[in-house]
Amino acid sequence: MLKSGAIWALGAMSGTSLDGVDAAMVLTDGLTISDFGPHAYRPYTALEQSTLRAALGQWPGDPAVQAAAEVVETAHAEVLSRFRGVDVVGFHGQTLAHDPGGRGTHQAGDGALLSNVLGLPVVWDFRSNDVAMGGQGAPLAPFFHHACARWIGATEPLVFLNLGGVGNLTWIDPKIERPEAPGALLAFDTGPANAPVNDLLRMRLGADFDRDGAVASTGTVDEAAVTHFLGHNYFYRMPPKSLDRDAFSSTFRTYDAMTTENAAATLTAIAAAAVAKGLEHCPMPPTRILVTGGGRLNPVLMRELTTRTGLPTAHVESENLNGDMLEAQAFAYLAVRISRGMPTSGPTTTRVATAIGGGRISRPPSPAISG
Repeated sequence: MLKSGAIWALGAMSGTSLDGVDAAMVLTDGLTISDFGPHAYRPYTALEQSTLRAALGQWPGDPAVQAAAEVVETAHAEVLSRFRGVDVVGFHGQTLAHDPGGRGTHQAGDGALLSNVLGLPVVWDFRSNDVAMGGQGAPLAPFFHHACARWIGATEPLVFLNLGGVGNLTWIDPKIERPEAPGALLAFDTGPANAPVNDLLRMRLGADFDRDGAVASTGTVDEAAVTHFLGHNYFYRMPPKSLDRDAFSSTFRTYDAMTTENAAATLTAIAAAAVAKGLEHCPMPPTRILVTGGGRLNPVLMRELTTRTGLPTAHVESENLNGDMLEAQAFAYLAVRISRGMPTSGPTTTRVATAIGGGRISRPPSPAISG
């Protein structure tokens, strides 16, 4: 049984970029943030990345899934075991496939196994209940973004924008106390972010990503291609809505004729233009955008965001938040909410019919009583 009040939760996230595992601690009662604790990062090796990439798009029982799950479990056990003073763990796992309204959602990794290894309660399988209840199962960080907006003292509507493999946006009215309350939040995936550029450079240059936007900065944006891309029906669907990492992969094959530099510049512009298009759905214009995720470190992408949205755009670090760890912190926060029966998603974040919680809670076996 978890103690009452604020407790130390340890969250872990392995994102669609497949770079590694982020882990971070948050002191919270499930509503407000009291403090942020230590954090760590465990990169995947090239072999581990290859194993995970081979399992993308696969479902439980498919050939490559077991090997991927073992990579996920081993990496998480290694990094999570470094922490002390933990009351509960939030384990997201590695998303391999996401098909709300179809086959469901699949995150590789066994939380029960981790609970036994760590000797701690582990909250996991965060998305399945939402999907089973008719929601999109993503994004799940918005309830945490709401807590962060109140922690930094925001008083006017703002947007938290996560630029990972896929972009996702959370519009927040911080004057509303509870994230599940009507009008507090709107969240949805904006479109592709880093994944298409990463895949392009991996295929053509053997690079994992466009460091500092160096390749995109030497290319020319094909504005006609950007406009054509924004004609995709996804951008006209009302939010909440979510995407799989490779949802637009067939579309990007048409860019094969471009030079690497021009393709990188165009794909980077598309990521920003998709965000600008997404802002049209917000209940009222935000006053600013706070950016988290790896994309915030790409100055070309940040410039494109400012230009195409017309809004002040800054790293979350400008508000003393950690853009590398925000998603891991989110699953620490959500673990506490789930442990206390509080909702983690709602109609305006995942399109589920009503605010609900989710996840499974695994606890280590009780020690045997001798004598």
